[in-house]
Amino acid sequence: MKPQEMHDHELVISRDDFDAVIFNLDGVVTHTNKAHAAAWKQTFDSFLLERNPQDGEDLGPFHIELDYRRYLDGKSREAGIKHFLSSRYINLPREGPEDPEYTETIRRLGYRKDLLFDTIIQQQGVEVYGCAIALIHQLRNAGIKTAVVSASKHCDMVLEQAEIQDLFDARIDALEAERLELDGKPDPYVLLELARRLGIDPERAAVIEDSVIGVTACSRGRFGLVIGFDSGDRRDLMLEHGADYVIDDLCSVLVDGAADDELLPTDLADMSLITHQLAGKQPVLFIDYGGTLAPVTDQSEDVRIPKKTRRILRKAARLIPVTIVSGRDIEDICTQVGLQELFYAGSHGLDIRGHDIHLELPEGAEALEDLDRAMEALTRQIAKMPGTDIRRKRFAIVVHYHQVDADFADRVAAVMQEVQAQLPRLKITGGKEVFELLPDIDWDKGRAMNWLLSELGMDGPDVLPIYIGDDVTDEAAFVKLRERGIGIVVADKPQPSAAAYRLNNPDEVLELLRELIEFMEERGEK
Repeated sequence: MKPQEMHDHELVISRDDFDAVIFNLDGVVTHTNKAHAAAWKQTFDSFLLERNPQDGEDLGPFHIELDYRRYLDGKSREAGIKHFLSSRYINLPREGPEDPEYTETIRRLGYRKDLLFDTIIQQQGVEVYGCAIALIHQLRNAGIKTAVVSASKHCDMVLEQAEIQDLFDARIDALEAERLELDGKPDPYVLLELARRLGIDPERAAVIEDSVIGVTACSRGRFGLVIGFDSGDRRDLMLEHGADYVIDDLCSVLVDGAADDELLPTDLADMSLITHQLAGKQPVLFIDYGGTLAPVTDQSEDVRIPKKTRRILRKAARLIPVTIVSGRDIEDICTQVGLQELFYAGSHGLDIRGHDIHLELPEGAEALEDLDRAMEALTRQIAKMPGTDIRRKRFAIVVHYHQVDADFADRVAAVMQEVQAQLPRLKITGGKEVFELLPDIDWDKGRAMNWLLSELGMDGPDVLPIYIGDDVTDEAAFVKLRERGIGIVVADKPQPSAAAYRLNNPDEVLELLRELIEFMEERGEK
C-alpha cells in the first residue's frame, strides 16, 4: 500500500482484511499525552533550575511543543530522558544513590516524573477521545480484536481511571516491555509481541499511532496498515516514515462488516460511553421531538409529552442548555413542550427562539407564496389517494402516508415531484412514511445547531454538543457532530446512521436524560 493523503470516508477497516487493530494509548485513545508533557515539564524545569551549570550546558526551560514531541513522545522513559539531556549537552549516570531526593540520575528524574504524573491524573482525571472509543466499539462489534500499547508505566492506572480496561483483548506498557526485555520504539518488538498475544500475523493488524517514532516502529514491523493520527504539522513526516494514511479525525474511519456491511451506531447501554467524553467539557443538548421525546402515533402531530418528561427537561435545562429541534412550527412545538427554560428550533431550524434569541431565515419567508400554491395543487391530488394526510405548516407542507401497497410510496413521491418541478424555490425531503416540501435553502438541523452554538458562545473546544434524534432529517446534525460531539439515533433496531450511538425508544432517551442530570449534579454543576 502506498502512502497517500486521507479524504473523507476513504479509510475503511474490514474484517476481511484485518483481524485486529492496535491503538497507542497516550494521544490516540486518551488525552494523557498532555498530562505526560506537563509532568515532564515540571520535572525538567525543576532539575534545570536547581542544577549547577557546567560548561556548554543549556539550562533553559523545557518547551512542551518542541522538546516533548521531539525527544519524549512515544519513547521509553529512560530513552526519552537521555535524548532530551543530550540535546542540552548534559550527561547523567543511569543510576546513583538510593536517596529519593537525589535527582542527578536518569532513573531519579523518571521517578520524579512518575509521581507528578500520578498527581495530575488523580486531580484532573483521564479524558478520552470520543471518536476513538466509538471506533473501538464498532471494531469489536464487527469481530475485530483490539489491543493497546503504551510507552508509559501507567497504562493500567489510566485504563482503570477511564473505565475502558474491558475494551482491549491485550495490552503492553513500559513495565511489561521492561520485564520481557523488549526494546521500545522505533523498534517494533513491543508491537510484534502484542500481535503474538492476539494470535495474529502482523500483516493482518492495523496500528494507529500519534508519533513519528511510533509510525516508524509499525513500518519496521511490517504491519498490514499503519495509520498516523495527527492534527498538527507531522503529516508529511508520518507519511515519509511509513504511514499509509494520516488522519486528524478517528470518526472518519469506517468499519466494514459491523453489521450487514454497514456502519451501525453502537448500542448505548452504558452511560459511561458519554461521561468519558464529558471530562473537562460542558454539554449542550439538542433533542428531536416526535419519535425521540414523544412516541410516534397516527396523530403524532398533536402528541404532547407527559408531565414526567417535562419535569426532567426542566431539571436538565437548569444544568445545561437544552434545545428542542423539530420539523413542526415553532408555535406548535413551544405549546406542546411548554417550558420557558428551553430553546426551540422549529421548521427544521428555519425558526429558532428562546430567551433573547430569535432567528427566522428571510429566505423562508420568500418561499411562502410558493408553499401556498403547492398546497393548493397537492390538496387536489393527494386528497384523492387513500392512506394519506396533508398538512400545511408555516415553512413546510407535510404529507404523511401509510403503505397501501409496494408502489404506494413511489406514487406519492411522483405527485410531490410533479408539483415541486413547477416551484423551483421548494425542495422535497423525506422521512418515516412522510414527504415534505420545504424552502430550497442551504439550511438544515445541523446548520441550525451550529448557529445556535455560536450564538450562545458555546462553539469552543471545551463544549460537547449532544444531539438525539430519530429521523432522516436529524442525520445532518449527526454528520456535523462526528468531528466535535455525540450523535445518538433513536431506533428500535440497528440501522445505518452517522450517529455514534443508538437508543431503542423515547423511554431510553428519558433514562439517558436522568443519568446525565445525575452526572452533572455529582460533578457539582448545579
